[in-house]
Amino acid sequence: MIHKIIIPTPFAVGDVNAYLIKGDILTLVDAGPKTEQALSALENGICEAGYQLSDIEQVILTHHHPDHSGCIDAFKNAQILGHAYNQVWLEKNHSFLTYHDEFYYKCLVEEGVPEHYLKWIEKMKRPLNYIGNRSLDTILNEGDVIPGHPKLQVLETLGHAQSHISLWEEETGVLIGGDLIIDKISSNPLIEPPLDKNAPRPKSMLQYNESLKRVQALEVHKVFSGHGNEVYDVSELISSRLIKQRERALKVLEMMSNGEKTIFELTQQLFPKVYEKELGLTLSETIGQIDYLLDEGLILEKQTDEGILLYDQA
Repeated sequence: MIHKIIIPTPFAVGDVNAYLIKGDILTLVDAGPKTEQALSALENGICEAGYQLSDIEQVILTHHHPDHSGCIDAFKNAQILGHAYNQVWLEKNHSFLTYHDEFYYKCLVEEGVPEHYLKWIEKMKRPLNYIGNRSLDTILNEGDVIPGHPKLQVLETLGHAQSHISLWEEETGVLIGGDLIIDKISSNPLIEPPLDKNAPRPKSMLQYNESLKRVQALEVHKVFSGHGNEVYDVSELISSRLIKQRERALKVLEMMSNGEKTIFELTQQLFPKVYEKELGLTLSETIGQIDYLLDEGLILEKQTDEGILLYDQA
């Protein structure tokens, strides 16, 4: 049995969902942000299901973002499980955070972002204030079975986050999908540094599209989503989202018809009213479209002293 708990967040995305799963081990999937309001809602939701915080035996994180990982330190008696990428965020790893800043500095310069916007690098670490202070007890990998729930399997569904997993029960066709599939909106594939400093930048949009296609190939009847209502007609929704994503990419392609552009210039055109307020999110969206167009062979790029310039192959 899956019991849904709706938790308020201080973020623009609004409420987030956690799920209590009854089985051989009492399991909570995701834990809301680290705020008093979120913890109160979480505690009330668990009580409504007939339990207390201390009864939770394990907490599984669909990903490390603060609206999902914040209250884990409230579960003193529970094991914390999730993708290995969660660990550096949960531990507030100093070496990783230094590398994090270096990664984004390099990205912003390559994207042609003017120097006075580079202060955004510090803002990109704001989620740390809402993430709990606990390490993972168990790292979950692709194909693992969830302890206490022998029919629930881990699917690595990267894209929205480099730590993102979903939980799949083939027998019932139920997917606990985190932020992979949301009812009303399409998730933003965020640019995040790889754990391996020598690895290339993850192409989040391409990862996200592959994760969607993977789920589409399964017989998913119902998705318990990280935000909003449960999702049905999953295959049709995914097809629609993939079509719209291609349309957005082709819109970006049109913007390059009159000459070379930097990613920052394209972001200004795509999001003229919000790019300054949400520079990280808007740049991630633009980079996603560029990765798509490059992968399709529709544009080319060249490195200059000003950063990377992109142009229409035609």
